[in-house]
Amino acid sequence: MEEELLSAVPCSSLTVESVIRVATAGGLYGLCAGPRDARKIGLSGASQASFVAKSIGRFGFQCGLVSGVFTMTHCGLQRYRGKSDWVNALVGGAVAGAAVAISTRNWTQVVGMAGLVSAFSVLANCTRTEPKQH
Repeated sequence: MEEELLSAVPCSSLTVESVIRVATAGGLYGLCAGPRDARKIGLSGASQASFVAKSIGRFGFQCGLVSGVFTMTHCGLQRYRGKSDWVNALVGGAVAGAAVAISTRNWTQVVGMAGLVSAFSVLANCTRTEPKQH
């Protein structure tokens, strides 16, 4: 039943939902980590508030970017191939990891991040509970 529902929803809608959820979580993480990082480098007052606001935006954007790229790639591959398996997660994770690391312009980091996100994506995909077929 869930597969039928997911196939009826456009990939763009799934991507937007994913970006909103994960970007919000990233922003909350930035809200928690920002003040600690600001104190660590000796900021206080308005400069600390500015640093925290930038941390919220940075973490929210990065998390939303990974989520959006992964969801769109995973969903698109699933629809194109007509299969829901670990290959979709592998490719989606690799593309999302590369998208985040591309700003470093260091191919070693791009490949490493693509491999890391890909491995975590496959692991998460394999540990999902699938409904039993009767």
